[in-house]
Amino acid sequence: MPTWLVTGGAGFIGGNFVIDAVGRGIKVVNLDALTYAGNLDTLTPLDGNPDHVFAQGDIGDAALVARLLAEHRPDAVVNFAAESHVDRSIDGPAAFVHTNVVGTLALLEVVRDHWKALGDEAGAAFRFLHVSTDEVYGSLGASGKFREDTPYAPNSPYSASKAASDHLVRAFHHTYGLPVLTTNCSNNYGPYQFPEKLVPLVIAKALAGEALPVYGDGRNVRDWLYVGDHCSAIRAVLERGRVGETYNVGGEAERENIEVVKAICSLLDAERPLADGRARESLITYVKDRPGHDRRYAIDASKLQGELGWTPSLTFEQGIAKTVRWYLDNQPWVQRVLDGSYRLERIGSAA
Repeated sequence: MPTWLVTGGAGFIGGNFVIDAVGRGIKVVNLDALTYAGNLDTLTPLDGNPDHVFAQGDIGDAALVARLLAEHRPDAVVNFAAESHVDRSIDGPAAFVHTNVVGTLALLEVVRDHWKALGDEAGAAFRFLHVSTDEVYGSLGASGKFREDTPYAPNSPYSASKAASDHLVRAFHHTYGLPVLTTNCSNNYGPYQFPEKLVPLVIAKALAGEALPVYGDGRNVRDWLYVGDHCSAIRAVLERGRVGETYNVGGEAERENIEVVKAICSLLDAERPLADGRARESLITYVKDRPGHDRRYAIDASKLQGELGWTPSLTFEQGIAKTVRWYLDNQPWVQRVLDGSYRLERIGSAA
C-alpha cells in the first residue's frame, strides 16, 4: 500500500484529496494545524479508518515533520498547507509569509534531509508535490492564458507568498536534487469549502435571503475548477509527472463572477424557493471592489492534458449543480463551521 504524507489535509482541497486517496487504497498521514479553515468535520467519512492517520501540527515544526517521516516512511509528500484567502492577506499579510514562505521552507528542509537518507530505490521513487495557485501569474487582459512559462507577477500578499514558496520548491530541486513537482490551479469550488470564498458564501447568504455582495462590477473572470477534478489532476501529476516540472490545472470554465452568482441563484430558486417568492438575483448587491483585484485569470492546461492525459470530468454547469446540492444536503456541516469566529462578514477591504 502506498503511503502519502499530506499537509493541510483538513482544509478544503486537502480534505477532498485525503478522502479520495484513502478511498483509493492509499494510506494517508494527514498533518494539519487546524487553523480557522481547517475542519475535522470534513474528515468524518474517515473516522475509524486505519489508513488515515491524523496529526495536528504546523509544517514549520521540524521535529514533528521529521518524526512523521521517520515513522511512516511515505512514498510522497503532498503540500496543501497554506493561508489561502486574498482578502485575509490584505488585512494581515504577516500570517501568509509565516505559513506559506517560512513554513514551506522548514518543510522542504526536513523533507530534503529525509530524502537524502533513503536508499537509492526509495529515493528515486520519492516525490514532493507542492500545490500552488494561478494567482502567482498576476492578471490577464481580455485575451490570452497563463502557461507554465508565464512570468510571475503576483499582485496580492497572498499570491506573493505563494510565488515565494513556488520559487523555494524549484530551488530545492535545482540545488539539492529533491524530486519535486508543482501544480498551479485555477479557482476551486465544491464540497467542504470554507464559506469566506465566493461560491459557499453566496450559497449561505442566498439560502438566508440576505444581500449577495459582488465586488466592483462583477465582471472579474476566473477559470472555475471542480475540486474533485483538481484532486484527480494532482494524482496524475504525482504518479506520472516529470520531476522538476510545473503543471497548470484548469477547469476549462471561464466565467465572470456575476455569472457564477446568478447560476447559484437560479439553482437555489429551483431547489429551495424563498418564502416570499422573490428571485434571488434581486438580492445581488454591488459593493466596493477589493484593493488590487486582478481582472482576469485563465489557465492553459494543455501540458497536463498532453503529457498526462488529464481533462476535467465536469462542466461548470454540472459542477456547480453538484456543489449546490451538496451544501443543501450538508447544512449541519455549514452551521458547525459558522459556529466559530467567522460570520460571513466582509474582510480585506482596507486599502
